[in-house]
Amino acid sequence: MNENQLSKRLETAASYVEKGARLADIGSDHAYLPCNLAQKGLIEFGIAGEVVLGPFSSAKKQIAASRLEGTVEARLGNGLEVIESNDRIDTITICGMGGDLIARILDAGFEEGKLDNVKRLILQPNNAEMKLRHWLTDNNFEIMTETILEENSKIYEIIIAEPATEVSKLSSEDYLFGKFLRSEKNAIFVRKWESEIQKYEYILRSLEQSHREIAEKKAEVLRMIEIIEEEIK
Repeated sequence: MNENQLSKRLETAASYVEKGARLADIGSDHAYLPCNLAQKGLIEFGIAGEVVLGPFSSAKKQIAASRLEGTVEARLGNGLEVIESNDRIDTITICGMGGDLIARILDAGFEEGKLDNVKRLILQPNNAEMKLRHWLTDNNFEIMTETILEENSKIYEIIIAEPATEVSKLSSEDYLFGKFLRSEKNAIFVRKWESEIQKYEYILRSLEQSHREIAEKKAEVLRMIEIIEEEIK
């Protein structure tokens, strides 16, 4: 992968960046996403944020190799600390991290006012999507749409959210499965949750071999299997 040919996952995330955006890509992976968008003239300015020196150096090299120093900047810092007020960032992408970590990054940035001028969040969590959805609605971000895709035998979800004065009420199933994903319920969605059933069934078999009192845990696992089967039937 390079800045000219993004992975399917990053290409999908990039498709939600509006033309003329001022973008901060957190955990930028060689700055491929902002460089790709800048080369196409789709962003006005981009930040490639990295917390570790090695990836930060790789991002700087990529930006220089792409001759985009005036449009894209690599910055070293923790999460949204790389954003300064005069950057006028209006779009944030965070791809390829756990949903819990993404929520913590957003929470810290929210407290520091880093999200005050942001109009769109494009988030691709590797897990804990439910926790991330809860963070978004708890902090007045409306989930505008979601998509699910498969690449190299891995399934990814992408969540697009925008600030709102009042957010839509979501059900517990919406938080777990994704309101838009469960509405479309495509083949990839079904495949993901069939795989989750298999994981829960493995846990159940392990619990049944345990000598400890685990009736409550077994009931919880059985309930999750029931919820998923009801959703994908």
